[in-house]
Amino acid sequence: MNPRDSTTTLQSPVLLRTIRDTDLDAALRVQAACYPPAMQEAADVVLARIRAAGDTSFVAECDGEVCAYVFAYRSRQGAVTPLDARFDVAEDGDTLYIHDLSVSPAAAGRGLARLLVEQLQALARVRGLSNCALVSVQSSQAFWERLGFRATDCAGEEARVALATYPPVALYMCSGA
Repeated sequence: MNPRDSTTTLQSPVLLRTIRDTDLDAALRVQAACYPPAMQEAADVVLARIRAAGDTSFVAECDGEVCAYVFAYRSRQGAVTPLDARFDVAEDGDTLYIHDLSVSPAAAGRGLARLLVEQLQALARVRGLSNCALVSVQSSQAFWERLGFRATDCAGEEARVALATYPPVALYMCSGA
């Protein structure tokens, strides 16, 4: 065993799975640990998202507890979901829209964000979606750029209005799946 192997064995295994209704409270706890109150989305909206896009949204479990989540759904390139709004799933969409990715501070540094994004990118390819898109918040642009995302224009006035519901400096970003 080399030193790199010994450090990875000290961390407990991570389970990635699709999100379910029973994960609501855990997702809200992670959200509260990651975002200021103005960016925390209402429980009824989060539950509606789980129900609308549970097959494209995931949690990471560490030691049997949800320590990270990602909400994503089928959309159209250039479209933006406003903060605290329900998902408008586009069955004929070409893009997997990543609305929210959060990792509990207690689980930071384990590569969970990258792991969840890679899971989504693979899912997008399997489902024939040509793009992944998101709104970068809280100075996360460099993280998303390392994963292949680039800032781009959103589509039309409705998307620009939706983008404005996020705190400055929010950026619409896109990558090929």
